[in-house]
Amino acid sequence: MPPDATDTKRRILAAAHDEFAARGLAGARMDRIAESASANKRSIYVHFGPKEELFDLVVGRALHAMSAAVPLTPEDLPGYAGALFDYVAANPDILRLTTWSRLERPDAAAPEADAYAPKVAALRAQHGAGAADVLALVIGMATAWPAASPALRSLAGDDTPDRLARHRAALVAAVRATVTD
Repeated sequence: MPPDATDTKRRILAAAHDEFAARGLAGARMDRIAESASANKRSIYVHFGPKEELFDLVVGRALHAMSAAVPLTPEDLPGYAGALFDYVAANPDILRLTTWSRLERPDAAAPEADAYAPKVAALRAQHGAGAADVLALVIGMATAWPAASPALRSLAGDDTPDRLARHRAALVAAVRATVTD
């Protein structure tokens, strides 16, 4: 009976997540992923295909994990924005992965598009053709502080829990004022 590849796949995906979050698609190396996963490079290609496909899969999985942890609440977009802010603060890799994806993969990859499609569909009833715009605006507002330059962040003081709580409250109020009819 051949060995079960499930654990190997799990280790490869975890190592790929870390490698891509740290270095992006162009900077990532399959040999580092293989070494970190205690696997050989050939097994990565057998299970996941070329590096670009593995990258797209890792980004899509990260977005799906975020969607599961922070479900969209169309009736409470300010609450969704606050929960998204909390998730990104606790999981900074998600912002790095999506930034690398935006920079290095300008065309939408299917796993990433699949993560956003249900959200846009859920918002369409309330916002019509502007649903994707509303989602982009809310996500942009929720991720603005973690994505801000270190220079700008330094001007606001340190990232103490109190400071982040005040920023979160300002974010929720801004989303409420922006999307409430």
